[in-house]
Amino acid sequence: MKPTEAHQAEAHRGDGSRTEGPGAEVRRAGYSGANEPFLPARCRRAADLLRLLTGVLGIALLLVVAWGAHATTSGVEHDVSRSTTAHTSRHLIDFLGSPANLAVLLVPVLFALERLLRRDGARVADGVLAAVLAHGAALGTGLWVTRYAPFAVHDALTRVAPGGGVTDPVHGYVAPVVAFMTAVGTARRPRWRATLWTVLVLNAFTTLAGGYTTLSSVVLTLLIGWSVGCGTLYAVGTPNVRPTTLTLLAALRRAGFTPLAARQLEDPASSPAGRGRRYRVTREDGAPLDVTVVDREQQAHAFMHQAWRQVLMRPISERGSLQSLRQRLEQETLLAYAAVAAGARTPRLIGGFELGPDAVMLVHEHAEARPLDLLADEEIGDAVLDGVWDQVRLLHARRIAHRRLTGDSLLVDGSGGVLLTGLGRGEIAAGDILLRMDTAQLLTTLALRVGPERAVASATRVLGPDAVAGSLPMLQPIALSRSTRTTLRRLAGERAERERQATAQAVGTPKDDSQHAVTSSPGDTGDDPADGDTAHTDTTDGRTTHTDGADGDTEHGGPPDAGTPHCKTRDAIPTQAKAQDADTLDSGTSEHTPEDDPLALIRRQVLLMRPEAPVAPARLERIRPRTLVTLVGGVAVASYLLSQLVTLDLNALIEQANWTWAVLALAFSALTYVAAAMTLLGFVPEKVPFGRTVLAQLASSFALAPAAVGGIALNTRFLQRNQVRPGFAVASVGASQLAGGVGHVLLIVVFGYATGTQDTTLLSPSSATTVIGGLLAATVLALAVAAVPPLRRFVTTRVRALFSGVLPRLLDLLQQPAKLVTGFGGILLLNLAYIACLDASVRAFGHSIGFAPLAFAYLVGSAAGSAIPTPGGIGGVETALASALTLAGLPASAAFSAVLLYRLLTFWLPVLPGWLAFSHLVRKQLL
Repeated sequence: MKPTEAHQAEAHRGDGSRTEGPGAEVRRAGYSGANEPFLPARCRRAADLLRLLTGVLGIALLLVVAWGAHATTSGVEHDVSRSTTAHTSRHLIDFLGSPANLAVLLVPVLFALERLLRRDGARVADGVLAAVLAHGAALGTGLWVTRYAPFAVHDALTRVAPGGGVTDPVHGYVAPVVAFMTAVGTARRPRWRATLWTVLVLNAFTTLAGGYTTLSSVVLTLLIGWSVGCGTLYAVGTPNVRPTTLTLLAALRRAGFTPLAARQLEDPASSPAGRGRRYRVTREDGAPLDVTVVDREQQAHAFMHQAWRQVLMRPISERGSLQSLRQRLEQETLLAYAAVAAGARTPRLIGGFELGPDAVMLVHEHAEARPLDLLADEEIGDAVLDGVWDQVRLLHARRIAHRRLTGDSLLVDGSGGVLLTGLGRGEIAAGDILLRMDTAQLLTTLALRVGPERAVASATRVLGPDAVAGSLPMLQPIALSRSTRTTLRRLAGERAERERQATAQAVGTPKDDSQHAVTSSPGDTGDDPADGDTAHTDTTDGRTTHTDGADGDTEHGGPPDAGTPHCKTRDAIPTQAKAQDADTLDSGTSEHTPEDDPLALIRRQVLLMRPEAPVAPARLERIRPRTLVTLVGGVAVASYLLSQLVTLDLNALIEQANWTWAVLALAFSALTYVAAAMTLLGFVPEKVPFGRTVLAQLASSFALAPAAVGGIALNTRFLQRNQVRPGFAVASVGASQLAGGVGHVLLIVVFGYATGTQDTTLLSPSSATTVIGGLLAATVLALAVAAVPPLRRFVTTRVRALFSGVLPRLLDLLQQPAKLVTGFGGILLLNLAYIACLDASVRAFGHSIGFAPLAFAYLVGSAAGSAIPTPGGIGGVETALASALTLAGLPASAAFSAVLLYRLLTFWLPVLPGWLAFSHLVRKQLL
């Protein structure tokens, strides 16, 4: 950093004032920092995100209470309105109303002028952005309440105005004011904060007493403004007041040291989140110092990860995920002294100091040692491995858990001695679970460097076989550190890529050489090929272990494992053979043997030593990420469905329904299974009985899974059982899915054009805003996926895994045009049958909107509803189809009734026949 930049970073503080700064003391003494990277102008704080989540939760709770407890909220509103009106003079309300409204607008203007005079224009710009966003959020919420919200919510947020009409559900001028003041910041300005709340309370009182609003509307307005303000702060960040090197040197000098220069040891972007920035400080009269600086920006980087793990994992620790800087300082100091008392070797802690209100530092004596990750392979002998385990043994003997035994926390000095660092996340008086997790973590760390044989052998020599065997239930990704999970994900991706290449090679092999082809796919284990999960059979004891290829953790986009530059996994961990599937052996084909993951290989080595050791993974997860997403989506759509159901008179609907059309709709529903069989067989060159395939499609209705995932797995297994090789089976199912998706998009275009040429309300100006909004949302989502590398890698990996080998399979099918005609004809027939079933369901209730608009509504609605990851699209499909039919011109009650009948015929009724078909195919060993 240039001296002028460092001076500006020191002088510019969050309150806009300019001071000489603590770094001036060091500059006057002739000291300076060296090679410090340029500091980002802004940083995100975890507290802002926490406030945003709290505000959103408050809004959701308010709406749920208003909808579910309509009588209670109406009574409260009536009591508040009567008490304020009865005890307040009308002249007083009129006298205070205008000044209160003016003050609400005047206070933020005066506050902005005061900030500008103090040269704090950046914060004012943040406030203006927040105000604009809050105004948009208020308008959007008001539009939703007015047009689409349930009656109970509308009644709670509005009332009849004194002059006629209905009051606004959200105050469009108060929400921007609250957002502006929140974004600019009034936490350290108590006078401005008190003034703002005074005028807000006065404004709320006058509007309530005058009958111009409701209590729920006032609370909703304040929550929207506060949430948008906090969200803006977290999105754009707050001015960075992170201490610079000059600040660090000045603080060391005040603490009694004589620093000359400080050099940052690593790029902050590559260091583990929450560990802090490490500096090497040279002194005038002594050995160098190792200083670790932790500030609020570092805390924010680690907060989301730790909080997410707290949600996913069962409580195994008494310590919370969010610590203040002082608590972090006290925790690491206590752990350092406790480790020394236990006899473990750690760099001696000299002391801990605060660097103002936003940072702390820990000062250690410099140790001439290198991290394990930076050692050459030949330097990691058995003595080093035993030394690592001996240090852990000393900690565990005193019930101290390290909780981060990664390669960068293990230092090796010149004599081969081992020192432990990174004790900030450790715990004293730890339970058995934490100690066993430590053992599992260190086993994995060492196995990734030297192989599972040496890692397990060393642990057994030092800890004993019982302690090592007891850690097996903890040998699962969620129990490991963040950097280790990142490494395992990368290795799993490399293994999957090699297996995909083998599959593509096998699919592209000429038929006369098929006996020499090498194939591999997730499908040969009967697992979902799109899930990334693989099952590995342990040949030592016949056990089968299930490993999530994506590690089961939602921590997407974690930093690369910079601490393990010399990962020898492919060299140290050999490829293991896997027992062949019975049907594969019977067919006489030679299949590629998938590689086992590192955790399975470690488990295998431990079982060789202790065959009776427990291998079942301990239940550490409180809830799986996929389950959480499904639950959130299910609650959202269930709220909509319930709000529609309460308005329906089911008895009247049953009496008015035309059951002739309902029977016709049932016939079209049955036709979809014939069409689905045609779609699948059209992309399978091998001969497969048509009747069995129809039964398999009926059986797939029994496999409830998000977005037809269960049907993909079932069809893959069905083809394998019908003498189709695993690689070919996966490729055929992937080809049919790809062709079905392309056909769905083409039909949307065709029926969309046909709808646009007709006089229909589906594309009328009244619904243009909704359609454009949906298109913009889809565009933003696609751009976000393309712009964010972790999301882009996640999507491309899943798509590539599903459609691996599809192109060679399609090239083979070009030699059989009849098959392609069958496949694409089945796709067309399948969509037309579903559309006809929905059309008959609509006509069963005495309505009709034309085939083209209804087909367009079905295609768009089904695609949108399937995006919600609920089993079978429950809730999402109903919501999307009912909304699409309403936009197409059907009354809301008729659209919802027709969709319920359609889903009854196509989803719920086939479950029982599907179970019978599934059982029959299993008995015949066809599944």
